[in-house]
Amino acid sequence: MLQSLFHFVWLALLAHGMVAAEPASVYRCGNAYTNQPNPSLNCQPLKGGNVTVIEGTRVQGVVTGAVATSANAVSSATTKVDPSDQRQRDAHAQVVLQTELQKAQQQQAALHREWNNGEPERRADEFRQPQKYLERVAQLRAAVQRTDADVAGLQRELARLSSASSGTKP
Repeated sequence: MLQSLFHFVWLALLAHGMVAAEPASVYRCGNAYTNQPNPSLNCQPLKGGNVTVIEGTRVQGVVTGAVATSANAVSSATTKVDPSDQRQRDAHAQVVLQTELQKAQQQQAALHREWNNGEPERRADEFRQPQKYLERVAQLRAAVQRTDADVAGLQRELARLSSASSGTKP
């Protein structure tokens, strides 16, 4: 009788927050921490210190239609460029692309000469170390492919720019 009265008083105090309950066990389930483990996730109980969870930032809400429309109208009005200014910018871009293309073509020619159709000349130290020669050939192959791609990309960009300036679609 006395023991049941003790349990009743203890439960009443616990319910009112006057007595601290045993700390709940914390489990790690993958990257999640919980006090209610899921048996299918192979949760492991944590021993020792407490776990502090810091919530991430919240995603901003969706912009309302009226605000989005006015923002688009302002940005489109400010992005208009005078046609003569645009032609000048296009001409400058074309000059820059031509310069870059010439540099890339010079580099491409030098690499192709060194590449020698896949059989570059061996250097003195490469006769004694064949692996070094193979590594240099692989690096040279990659450099040739990279410069070929660069030249092709610059030529495409120049073609796109010249067709845009002449008024035709690519």
